[in-house]
Amino acid sequence: MALGGGTFLFHNKVLPGTYINFVSKDRAYAEVSDRGFGAMMLSFDWGPSGEVFRVDNDTFQKDCQKYFGYDYGHDKMKGLRDLFRGLKTGYFYRLNSDGAQATSTIGKAKYKGIRGNDLGVSVQADPDNTGKFIVTTYLTTGDVRKAVDIQKNLKNATELQDNDYIVFTKTGALTTTAYTALSGGTNGSTITVKNYQDGIDMLEPYYFNTLGYAGADDTIKNLLIAFTKRCREQSGAKFQLVIHGKTGVNYEGVISILNDVTDEGAERGSLVYWTLGQEASCNINATVGNMIYDGEYTVNVKYKQFELEQAIKDGMFMFHNVTDSVGGNIQGDVRVLKDINTFTEFSKAKNRDFSLNQVIRVLDNWAVDGARLFNKTHLDKSPNDQAGRESLWGDLVYLAEQYQKVRAIQNFDDKDIPVPTQGDNKEDVLVNVQLQPTVAMEKLYMTVVVA
Repeated sequence: MALGGGTFLFHNKVLPGTYINFVSKDRAYAEVSDRGFGAMMLSFDWGPSGEVFRVDNDTFQKDCQKYFGYDYGHDKMKGLRDLFRGLKTGYFYRLNSDGAQATSTIGKAKYKGIRGNDLGVSVQADPDNTGKFIVTTYLTTGDVRKAVDIQKNLKNATELQDNDYIVFTKTGALTTTAYTALSGGTNGSTITVKNYQDGIDMLEPYYFNTLGYAGADDTIKNLLIAFTKRCREQSGAKFQLVIHGKTGVNYEGVISILNDVTDEGAERGSLVYWTLGQEASCNINATVGNMIYDGEYTVNVKYKQFELEQAIKDGMFMFHNVTDSVGGNIQGDVRVLKDINTFTEFSKAKNRDFSLNQVIRVLDNWAVDGARLFNKTHLDKSPNDQAGRESLWGDLVYLAEQYQKVRAIQNFDDKDIPVPTQGDNKEDVLVNVQLQPTVAMEKLYMTVVVA
């Protein structure tokens, strides 16, 4: 008979032998969450409906047309181009989900919307293969018709493969046909608040750093503000809402832009796109303050000094014009005046630090990172005894040290996080954390003594 072996929990083995447990040495673990995720609910002429879809920065540049119906340089993509100047990953919900797909005898558009009416198909005899056909899908923009898919050596319709634009019928024989346009595509009914309610229900499970609305409807703004407050305070989803022109919000989770854009046909709040992307991707050790606006809109920066000061006091995110006559830049650059949110009613419990978006970024990331650390490493895994709580303490200290390494916080000492204690219930753990977020320099007060 073989000797006993394996692992053990208690010293209660019967057979002679060797019982060995292999365990890792306890070492601190922490993971800092990535930033650069934003979300928007928009009306499109093309694209997935009834779902949230993800588009990354590189995907937008290469495959913009596949997702949104227009190529990267099209004027309808102007806002999204501004958005992706900063954004790494976007989550989108299409508000107009009740439209119709354009159709023809050979197939139907992949998505609902008027852009499907610009699609068409031709069937030609394949000159290199007798009895075979070439099926070409075209997309027309303006007066330019371009082939977006070509399938060769086809004997009949069953061999057709769906592409990024058309779902083919795949029945019957193929016959030579001149260009035939699809028709009947519609964008659907007028967008209402209900569409936004449906959208936030779909977006809520996703992780994003900023949510944006560039429109002017106050009811929708109030809905999104209420959604932001609920998520931040009840479900632990730490993101900021970026809107335009809303005063008196008084909440650190909302950024409200005061400046309009003056471009003909553009929404006055179109600066939301650029700001959302930059705020989402701004690192926890950095600020959007004083950044040059490098987007495509024309910004109204005709504000006097006292108006800029009042805007800051009112918690409004502002752009202003900065010249450098010594350096020769007399026209100036459009820059962010101050990276703030709408929180204005300071108190002992919440001082003016909470109005600074750089501080909120640090605190929001800490909330996300601390929760992930506990949920992944300790929840129902670590015993709630002294050793288990010391292990949790070590991970939290290590996380804070990672923040300090990148200068997101300063003056941290491990005494700023006491070893957690057991709460009123056996499964509860209590811990107090003291952090000092770092913010960028803004004002220089210099005294020059002339000897």
